[in-house]
Amino acid sequence: MGDTETGPTGPDPGLYGPSSVTWHCHGDPMMWIAGVRALYLQALHPRAVRGVMENSAFEHDAWGRLLRTADFVGTLTYGTTEAAEHAGARVRAIHRKLSATDPVTGEEFPVDDPELLLWVHCAQIDSFLHVVRRSGIPLTPAQADRYVDENRVNARLVGLDPDGVPADTGALAAYFEGIRPELAAGPDAHAVYAFLEGPPVHPLLIPGRNLLWRPLAGLAYGSLPGWAHRLYGRPAPPPRAVTRRLRLTGRVLRSIPAGLRWKLPPGHILKAMRRMGPGSRPSTHTLRAAAAILDGPGRASHDDGGDFKTWRSPD
Repeated sequence: MGDTETGPTGPDPGLYGPSSVTWHCHGDPMMWIAGVRALYLQALHPRAVRGVMENSAFEHDAWGRLLRTADFVGTLTYGTTEAAEHAGARVRAIHRKLSATDPVTGEEFPVDDPELLLWVHCAQIDSFLHVVRRSGIPLTPAQADRYVDENRVNARLVGLDPDGVPADTGALAAYFEGIRPELAAGPDAHAVYAFLEGPPVHPLLIPGRNLLWRPLAGLAYGSLPGWAHRLYGRPAPPPRAVTRRLRLTGRVLRSIPAGLRWKLPPGHILKAMRRMGPGSRPSTHTLRAAAAILDGPGRASHDDGGDFKTWRSPD
């Protein structure tokens, strides 16, 4: 079964399928920068980041954590229903056994506390949506709302009640507005920042890290909202400059043939296309074509990929 599973009506599209906005967005190479942005953002919740620090060797295995998260998202997006449900059950089982200590009160808490799971989910979805739009994928408002709504299935798989998860961009923005008083950049957040700015590598690889990694990590940090920069106490380039760099980086990465990019392990997209057929290829062109149906004629062509003619930092 697995990636070749079929049912009485044809191949299993999984939990999202080629008709979803998520299917087409998650195949974009800018998702890697979005994933790094999510780490910066998630680290601003003291309990959430403490749960990571106490239950994983983050500073020694941050690459592995990032790759495992990418594999999990890829399985949920492009895997069969069975594979996605299995991946979710495995994550829930792991989290159920873990606890951590509040860095302020000393209270012990479970890492699968619904409030923490919701923070991690919202930080991830906000980062994915923000980066792909701001880097030039012209999602319309209706498509952006659909993306947020679709990913409530992701929230269910990590143990949340989908009814309590933001279902559109307005609810997502309201969630961040409400939780901001609880956020802070403590020692754990600064440890995450230091790692992402200069992850340890073999001495011979340091020039490559400085040349390639640091600009991308800096771009991910720069794409955070202004209030996050203020919490970290570290400056970022002006929003317009960040937008220009995101768009340039998006054009460069998207110029790499998709077939080549998708061959990198674990190959979720190519497996999904073999299962679903060539018409299932993730493509921003598909999103543009669907925009007229979702939003009416003309709106997609006037959207700059982020609802603004000139991007403003969402403070």
